[in-house]
Amino acid sequence: MEQQRLLPISSGINFRELGGYTTQDGKTTKWNKLIRSGKLAGLSMDDMTFLENYGVKYDVDFRSPEEKSKFPDQVPANAEYTFDPVFPVDETQSTKQTDELQRKMNIDATSGLVEMRRVYRDVINQPHAQKAYRKFFDVLLSNSATNSALLFHCTAGKDRTGMGAVFLLSALNVDEDTIKADYLLTNRASKSFQDGIIMDLKLQNKNSAFIQSIRALQSVNISYYNSAMDEIKKLSGSMDGYLREYLQLTDHDLTDLKSIYLE
Repeated sequence: MEQQRLLPISSGINFRELGGYTTQDGKTTKWNKLIRSGKLAGLSMDDMTFLENYGVKYDVDFRSPEEKSKFPDQVPANAEYTFDPVFPVDETQSTKQTDELQRKMNIDATSGLVEMRRVYRDVINQPHAQKAYRKFFDVLLSNSATNSALLFHCTAGKDRTGMGAVFLLSALNVDEDTIKADYLLTNRASKSFQDGIIMDLKLQNKNSAFIQSIRALQSVNISYYNSAMDEIKKLSGSMDGYLREYLQLTDHDLTDLKSIYLE
């Protein structure tokens, strides 16, 4: 099942199917309706053809304006592009580290971990992020045609995209253990990419504290997920409450989502 979930995209990272997950009321997420991924810049012609043949009709881009301008999406033919930045700037540090963070990372091996937990709290608390995820659900609700898939992504496909998948699978009533497993699958799906970054840092003789922090920035960790869930509990008491109160999903929206994405 995992191999079926990892899509054969050769020039991008973390391209994954969200079909085949069982909900708590015995339904299953449809195949060929939802893809989560890293960025769509630099894809080969074969990769683009694959996505077009897969039926991608919507491309939702969670990246910041800076990331978008530096690496613009190659939008599959016949797909509608939606620019939907979760943060006004790239808080996930997938593409760069600030000078201050770089200094911390050289002396404190836990600084990457601490930074990522902060980012996940911001995903939950920032009004800008809440509006972006509501917009994401608006596009999801448009994807009702047969043979029409929606792809959503950020740069590495792990944090902003990861939380998008958490919200979506929660709205579809998938159980939390399955949602966590999908979230953590990034570390296997992106292993060669992550290993390459670490190898480059070792060749540059970076110290172990710095390397450990970069590993934390480039991977996912259950403590990041837990940081987000803790904030959700503080704000709304539950994921269902958060989806309704902060992402403004109505009963009608939730029913429509299940009708579109479950079988």
